[in-house]
Amino acid sequence: MDQRIAPANRGKFIDPDLTADGSPRARVALSHPRTLWFNTGTLCNIACTNCYIESSPQNDRLAYITAAEVSDFLDQITARRWPAREIGFTGGEPFMNPEILAMLHASLARGFEVLVLTNAMAPMMRPAIQAGLRELREEYGARLTLRVSLDHWQREKHDAIRGDGSFDKTLAGMRWLADHGFRMTVAGRALWGLSDAEARAGYGAFFAENDFGINPQDPAQTVIFPEMDERAEVPEITTACWDILGKSPDDVMCASSRMVVRRKGAEHPVVLACTLLAYDPRFEMGHSLAEAEGEIALNHPHCAKFCVLGGAACSV
Repeated sequence: MDQRIAPANRGKFIDPDLTADGSPRARVALSHPRTLWFNTGTLCNIACTNCYIESSPQNDRLAYITAAEVSDFLDQITARRWPAREIGFTGGEPFMNPEILAMLHASLARGFEVLVLTNAMAPMMRPAIQAGLRELREEYGARLTLRVSLDHWQREKHDAIRGDGSFDKTLAGMRWLADHGFRMTVAGRALWGLSDAEARAGYGAFFAENDFGINPQDPAQTVIFPEMDERAEVPEITTACWDILGKSPDDVMCASSRMVVRRKGAEHPVVLACTLLAYDPRFEMGHSLAEAEGEIALNHPHCAKFCVLGGAACSV
């Protein structure tokens, strides 16, 4: 059990089959594998407040994955006949991984759409990375998307999360992407007590001011993530919740995606059920996609708050 779990949730999220009150715990099958994520490593050029994966310039708990390892899993997608159409890269900051351009090329060359989550700061702005990205854009066009983390459209609020000066550096990266014709989207956070409509209006004004061409009303282009506050009490999800909430297990992120990580010191990468639970061994499924095709018990607060009740997903 994650030791960071809030005291209010003690006694919950323990038994994979039953909730604390003895009800059958909800489970999710991999019904339509659409996205395979690769965590490129947890090292990042900055350390953000409440980063879900605790990325920082010091955190190397997830080591750099290699292009050869990515290619092996792409082969497995073909061998398993997964109907996947998207490969996602997250971190840490993906552009700190020295083999990131080779990974992107391998994925795009096989016909996948590729999504890279980035802060668009110094690692992305290195000349060699810029040159490589321009080559990929010229060859593969809109199949490459860069989703920029912009916690708020106002400098002071964004910097409160990511550090002084972060906003201006990210804005410079976004302008470079826009000037060079990249498909760019944005990920924000549901903080500051704003409604979804208020947040989208704020982002919309910012996009218009900077001529970014991003639609603030399209959840695929402007993703606003619910906050993952592990101090908050959250309910467990039972099998009865699907009908109560009017939702389907197929709507939850683990019905359509898995994530590959390489743990520090490990001989081989492993496949995880979820992009959000990189350190919880209960969500480690094995070393291959074949092993990762089983059901997932919704046995963590993030399953409830972020995915089922929050309705969020890392890909669209």
